[in-house]
This record gives sequence, structure tokens and C-alpha cells, in this order.
Amino acid sequence: MEEHLNFKVKDYLVSGTEFDVVWNDERKCLQTLPVPDNLQAYYNSPDYISHSDRQETLMERLYERAKKINLANKLRLIERYNRGKGVLMDVGAGTGDFVRYAQEHQWESYGVEPNDQARELAHQKGVSVYKSLSVQTEPAYDVITLWHVLEHIADLEQSVKEITAALKPGGCLILAVPNYRSLDAKHYKSHWAAFDVPRHLWHFSKESIRKLFLTRGYTLQAVRPLLLDAFYISWLSETYKGKKFAPLRGFALGLASNLSGLFTREYSSHVYILRKDQIG
Repeated sequence: MEEHLNFKVKDYLVSGTEFDVVWNDERKCLQTLPVPDNLQAYYNSPDYISHSDRQETLMERLYERAKKINLANKLRLIERYNRGKGVLMDVGAGTGDFVRYAQEHQWESYGVEPNDQARELAHQKGVSVYKSLSVQTEPAYDVITLWHVLEHIADLEQSVKEITAALKPGGCLILAVPNYRSLDAKHYKSHWAAFDVPRHLWHFSKESIRKLFLTRGYTLQAVRPLLLDAFYISWLSETYKGKKFAPLRGFALGLASNLSGLFTREYSSHVYILRKDQIG
């Protein structure tokens, strides 16, 4: 798949509509066009797992198990780079599981989630999840996390500005995003589930993340793989292709993608640990 060529990707989740994925030379990434005026309507599906706590299908049950494993891995990663506990904001908190998990482990933690249904489920769990990131009069958070959220944000410039204003100097910004340069992305091409148009408006690589943040007062501390993502994304991709034995085929391709990543350093999804520069 050539970055500078435009191609079409179908919305398999909600509408069945095709969208263009095009190269954005300014940001050095791929972009979904057009952006629907009613973008929120494309999230209104019972199959959109991150806005639901359902465990009815095999995929939903496995997703919930993987989520529980990832909760511990996420917090362990944060505490390693933050050098202890503090005040945390999880942007795109979904149903609030990570916010609650951090609270249970002595973090003062909050969330932001624009989806009303997901936010209500979070409130039922007793966690503080707000509709938007309030404008801060002074930096308030030691850590801000965006777990597969950055690709959903229409106005990147404004959002990065708000996040930077809310993060304390020396604080950690943790980003997890899919990587369209991974083996599974190249294998599935337009069927790659992590394109997830039009909900995913941007499709990042290491180059585009560096361009977006390193020119805005951040230092890149580390890049880590999210190994479980390759299996989930490959399973979905096989389903989109209408293949039989999609779980088994997806597992095999996910394993191949992770093994490839050992040599290419291009995994299905990456976590970026960035530190906001100290002032003065």
C-alpha cells in the first residue's frame, strides 16, 4: 500500500459507506475523507465494543478478558515512567474501567468521554468521567492518557493545545494508536479493521507522531508494542473479508505480525510515552 496513493475503505460497522483514505503531506499520515457532519451517528452501534460492557458473543467475552489484562499492563507502564502515583486524566475513557482501576490503585484519576451512553455506564461504576476536557487555568495532571483515542479527534491542533495546557511540566503523555505500517495492515489493505472509517479520522505512523508532538514541547521517552491488538484487529479483518474460521486465521496472522514486529519494529499498535518539557 503506497502512502501517497488514495484508496477507499468501507465502514463495516455501521453504514456500509465507502470513504477515501488519503495521504496528508503536512502531517505525514493518512487521513479519512470526507468527515461526516453527523460523525457521532457512526458510533451508534451495539457492536461498538468500547462503548459497551456487553459479553454476549465470543469476541465480546475475549475483548473483556483482554481489557482486564491490559488494565494492569497500562498502569504498570505509567507508574514506570511517571516514577510513582499522582493525578491522572484518561481522555476517551469509554465506560470508565481504566479510571476505576487507577483509583483502586491509589491514583487520583478522572476521565473524559463524549459519548453519552458510555459516560453513563462509567458513572454507574462510581467514577468521575466528564464530557470534555475543561480549559485549565493551570496544569493539573501528572499523566494524561489517550488509549486509541487520538485517531478519533477531528481538530488535532486544538486538542493537543488543550492537553498540553492541562499537563504539568515534566508530566507524561501516553498515546496508543494503530500503526498502518504493520504487517497486518499491509496484509489486509482496505479490509484492515483498524482503519475503522469514518470513526478513525487519522492513521498514524511513528513519523507522524513525532511530527505532531516533538515540535510542541514534548520529548519521546519510549515506544512500546500492544501485542494483543494484532490478534483482535486481524480477527476483525478476517470477519470483514467474510472468511471462514476467522478467529483461527486472525490468530495466525496476528502472531505473524507480532513476530514481524520483532525485526521491523512496526507492530499493529504502538504506545508512545512522551514527556512534556520542563518550563524555565
